[in-house]
Amino acid sequence: MEHTRLGRTGLKVSRIGLGCMSYGNPTTGMHQWTLDEDAAAPFFRQAVELGVTFWDTANVYQGGTSEEFVGRAITRFSRREDVVLATKVSGKMHDGPGGSGLSRKAILEQVDASLRRLDTDYIDVYYIHRFDPETAAEETMAALDDLVRAGKVRYLGASSMWAWQFAKMQHAAVRGGWTTFSAMQDQYNVLKREEERDMIPMCLDQGVGLTPYSPLAKGRAARPWGAQTARSSSDTVAKTFDRDADKPVVDAVHKIAQARDVPMAQVALAWLLSKPVVACPIVGATKPSHLLDAVAALDLNLTDAEITTLEERYTAQDNYWW
Repeated sequence: MEHTRLGRTGLKVSRIGLGCMSYGNPTTGMHQWTLDEDAAAPFFRQAVELGVTFWDTANVYQGGTSEEFVGRAITRFSRREDVVLATKVSGKMHDGPGGSGLSRKAILEQVDASLRRLDTDYIDVYYIHRFDPETAAEETMAALDDLVRAGKVRYLGASSMWAWQFAKMQHAAVRGGWTTFSAMQDQYNVLKREEERDMIPMCLDQGVGLTPYSPLAKGRAARPWGAQTARSSSDTVAKTFDRDADKPVVDAVHKIAQARDVPMAQVALAWLLSKPVVACPIVGATKPSHLLDAVAALDLNLTDAEITTLEERYTAQDNYWW
């Protein structure tokens, strides 16, 4: 396993992250395809064996059960000090003023709830899951800074928003003398490259590390065009990825994979890992091959010609954050 620093911080993270949205009680959240705790256990074990030590979850994943699974898996398969643990705040956990959003009340309530579910004293990277237009940036950044000063959180991150919103929050933190964001978790993959317009240049300029989610475009970049899986057939979010304009890109991934005699997932991930701003793609593993392919992608160096072949077939689209 390779490691890199998260942006300009001193924190070292594995170059592949384990995405834990795939794990949680399938009856308590928006997804019915998630793995229960017994089915998820082998993937936590595999992650440890492969050196995948950046584990990413969120309070809203399957009603908090993902965090519970993650907390118990750390105790069962690893040590807390060996895992870089990330979770998120913003999404709705319950009705009432502290149940969602980025107010001081919500942040202070939800961080404690996450710590209890994760069975830990601190979170390594705490993300705001989305921008909250109803709360002043100063209130949010001051509250997050308090968490860092209290030792409940080590580093801060943000996820999926317009670049101007991210800039507004960073500026509020700098102006207030508070902790700034060190990570941006946005959707970035060979089929979704709109972040290259504004967000990625900003992150490069400010030394913010990218920890992209959906690095395989909900699996679309990991299989030939038209192939379906149980998730792609039932996941309403994944279905929105069916865009005719993506076929040339998927076909290019397929062609390069055949020429290299490797799975398509390795090619798509190798393209993403070639980008200097990318610290740690977040890979959701529900089959043993998923993490194996992700780690193998670290050794796959695409040529300039192959990268051009993948990129020249892309068609611009609107930002897409789900």
